[in-house]
Amino acid sequence: MEIGIVGLPNVGKSTLFNALTSGHAASSNYPFTTIDPNVGVVMVPDPRLERLNQIFKSAKVVPAPIRFVDIAGLVQGASQGQGLGNQFLSHIREVDAIVHLVRMFKTPDVVHTMGGVDPKRDAGVINTELALADLQSVEKQLDKAQSQAKSGEKTAVERYETLKKIHKALADGRSVRSLKLPREATKSFMLLTDKPILYLGNIDEEDMTKREQAEAVLKEIAKEDEAQSVVLCGKVEAEVAELSLEDRGQFLKEMGLEKSGLERLIEAAYQLLNLITFFTAGPKESHAWPIVKGTVAPQAAGKIHSDIEQGFIRADIYRYEDIDKLNTEAAVREKGLLRSEGKTYAMADGDVVYFHFQKPR
Repeated sequence: MEIGIVGLPNVGKSTLFNALTSGHAASSNYPFTTIDPNVGVVMVPDPRLERLNQIFKSAKVVPAPIRFVDIAGLVQGASQGQGLGNQFLSHIREVDAIVHLVRMFKTPDVVHTMGGVDPKRDAGVINTELALADLQSVEKQLDKAQSQAKSGEKTAVERYETLKKIHKALADGRSVRSLKLPREATKSFMLLTDKPILYLGNIDEEDMTKREQAEAVLKEIAKEDEAQSVVLCGKVEAEVAELSLEDRGQFLKEMGLEKSGLERLIEAAYQLLNLITFFTAGPKESHAWPIVKGTVAPQAAGKIHSDIEQGFIRADIYRYEDIDKLNTEAAVREKGLLRSEGKTYAMADGDVVYFHFQKPR
């Protein structure tokens, strides 16, 4: 699954992306430095995985990944093609969720394309452009849907009625998200304002001691979308990303932080995608596997290998909390805390599992 980082030009997207991925995305004081989207895989920090590694003394540790996409800055008029807007909007359609980066820093030597820092206005510009692009898309889809609905076929009629609801909401200045329609009813429309969204505020280094004020402003902006929000300083996060793990921990302690801004962002992004984690663990490997909440055992097994899903017999499962407390898998078994689950079992966050399957001939 992919999360797109969007915002106006010069809000710090590429700096943030570099810090997230320790990559080399172009970053400068000019609009449209990023044209083609950069894609990076980020590992999700999870202390449970480190604990499993400690218990099993695994030869290899594999965290759960998230793919982040650094999408070029959008400008006012993007829905009409301004600033290569149509190209950039098409990149957003391909991601599963959006991190909306809002500039809250006032550094004068970094040009602000809107003339000055105003987080609420800037967020509104991006949201308006996404909504206008959706409105154009829905108007095109409505004609075809209306024609198909004349057949009286149930699915075609339902599709047309859903599009009419969406069109009204967009015309009234509301997002598709605000309708809270079932995802399966809207997914095929590929609409930008239907995607889950997280607001991320980028503040000055000097404002790190006044994070709470920035957080209050950003929460107010995010409230309309009933979205989560995270505030960080991209410049500081880029510096922290370059430190060793030991030095990083010391730096955060001195700043009075339990986690870096990037860690908070990654965790929030994971939740944004409605993901949970199950684990496989042993001497060879401790592995965190991300799945969508509600995934049943055979589908979860398919994340490891399609043969395991196809030949699924059962899943032997215990809770991470149990092995964390008891220290060995043998002790978990002795306490009767290991159970066998079948094909209809919905995986839970923190399940540690061994899949039994029949190998294909």
